[in-house]
Amino acid sequence: QVQLVESGGDLVQPGGSLRLSCAASGSITSIYAMDWYRQAPGNQRELVATITNGGSTNYADSAKGRFTISRDNAKNTVYLQMNSLKPEDTAVYYCNARGIGKYYWGQGTQVTVSS
Repeated sequence: QVQLVESGGDLVQPGGSLRLSCAASGSITSIYAMDWYRQAPGNQRELVATITNGGSTNYADSAKGRFTISRDNAKNTVYLQMNSLKPEDTAVYYCNARGIGKYYWGQGTQVTVSS
């Protein structure tokens, strides 16, 4: 099993920045990629960014140029740096860890972008 704990969500003004963190514990050697998803009220959960064990990254079009996913292997933590935030970025952000045949989810952290 893998446990994920997200943190860093907050209320921020448009144009501001936040850094989300996802700390992983447990059977993390089974994980080959980690993702950030988000879900706004009334919307489906959507993939925002991915980072593989090899360090390759991928972003949703809405995140390109504004968000950066990174990892600190020593801390077993994945980050999502979010800049130039917009009201439409408001959502609960979830960390996901992909293992062989299994997906693990965190509890989510709320990001609200509003003036």
